[in-house]
Amino acid sequence: MALSAKMLLRQGQSLVMTPQLLQAIKLLQYSSVELAAFVEEELERNPLLERSEDGPDPTPTGIDAIAEAQPGDEAAAFSGDPAESDWSSPQLAVSSEGLAESLGTDVENAFDGDRDLSPAVEQNKLEAMGLSDSAWSGVGGGEAGGEASNIEAYVAGQTTLSEYLGQQLALATDDPVERMIGTGIIDAIDEAGYLRESAEEIADRLGASLERVEKVIALVQTFEPTGVGARDLAECIALQLRELDRFDPAMQAMVANLPLVARRDFAALRKICGVDDEDLRDMLAEIRRLDPKPGRAFGGAPVQPVAPDVIVRAARDGSWLIELNSEALPRVLVNQTYAATVSRKGCADEDRNFLSQCLQTANWLTKSLEQRARTILKVSTEIVRRQDAFLALGVEHLRPLNLKNIADAVGLHESTVSRVTSNKYMATPRGLFELKYFFTASIAAHGGGDAHSAEAVRFKIKQMIDAEEPDAILSDDAIVERLKAQNIDIARRTVAKYRESLRIPSSVERRREKQSSASF
Repeated sequence: MALSAKMLLRQGQSLVMTPQLLQAIKLLQYSSVELAAFVEEELERNPLLERSEDGPDPTPTGIDAIAEAQPGDEAAAFSGDPAESDWSSPQLAVSSEGLAESLGTDVENAFDGDRDLSPAVEQNKLEAMGLSDSAWSGVGGGEAGGEASNIEAYVAGQTTLSEYLGQQLALATDDPVERMIGTGIIDAIDEAGYLRESAEEIADRLGASLERVEKVIALVQTFEPTGVGARDLAECIALQLRELDRFDPAMQAMVANLPLVARRDFAALRKICGVDDEDLRDMLAEIRRLDPKPGRAFGGAPVQPVAPDVIVRAARDGSWLIELNSEALPRVLVNQTYAATVSRKGCADEDRNFLSQCLQTANWLTKSLEQRARTILKVSTEIVRRQDAFLALGVEHLRPLNLKNIADAVGLHESTVSRVTSNKYMATPRGLFELKYFFTASIAAHGGGDAHSAEAVRFKIKQMIDAEEPDAILSDDAIVERLKAQNIDIARRTVAKYRESLRIPSSVERRREKQSSASF
């Protein structure tokens, strides 16, 4: 078979992901915080973009408003702002003597303009008080350059846990090797105050002996806050109890059996610790007063408050008003005037190409932001329409919903709906929810009919367990029977999975806990 080269002309369709299309997809998935950061970068990068609120206020204020007011205008007369005649009035005393006479008090210290501030006079005054000007250098409201001092420079910064431990390490030992090992140990301590590396790993990483690493770990565990540097919860509690001189043999036995404390197996604890009910109660109260996370006093990353992207309010006619949160939407404009002014001037081809690219990027960004807002509003409106019963009656009436239902209703792809609902929040009369919250699995009805939402079934399980009596604890099988009586077809393993997701212990642990709570 002979091979030969041929030229063929074919026509076909293909989807090309341009950089702008890729960026538009990312823009749709951004949260409000990420979107604000992205827009801020574009504002710094693109000279043709500007914030919509940066424009001048068309309403005159202050002296301009008074100047435009007509004679006899009561709004101007009672606006509270001083008119020009008020400042030029001869009755207004602007000297220290005039104010002292009118106020009947000494205002000498309030007027620097009435004093001779020459260096010689100031030096004589300081020497008369027994002070030199060097003692006052750099102190006061001003600086040598005539500029006001920066107050932010004097605001104390927040000390981190690592810095606090490092300061104590510098005072605890002067051995450079122990300081190096201590620095490595402090670096391995997390925000909660726990040492997350073993002594062997630290010794291998630093090339030090295991005995010396253990010695420095014991030294770090004596630092404040008490309990820092512990390898686990039992060691953290033991360090704090030793500091309080409460680590007696009975308390040692309790700390060694913390799983029994978590399960509230008080009968086993009494036997192991060799104490009676009253002593056991005091020991448990002592442990509850301890801090299981000693490092959290120094905080961690700043907590970013969640701002809703969509706000839902009840209307008078019983419907729902859905609107976008204007505070979470960055508002940018394209400065067409500036672009036209620059383009009219003669400039090089490179500058003209840069200006054209900036204008194209600015137009694309404004259109993408508008399209993003319309898509979020469209998807949110459909979610509210389908979850109307939840907004009106509560979690029990949450309907099962998936991405395909919304995508088919609004004419979008499922991936687009997934991006829209990621990291977006809706403020409702029931609270603040992520849009993903409204998408739950479907559980079939036992006797036919409408399916039930998995979240609604979780809520029903929690209600049953909260209402149970200490002498009538519901097992998972009993919960299944009760749910079937409510026309919910669910398996026992599903009930156990939902119960564990709600962090609800088993029926045996709940019975022991409630009976012990009743006896205590």
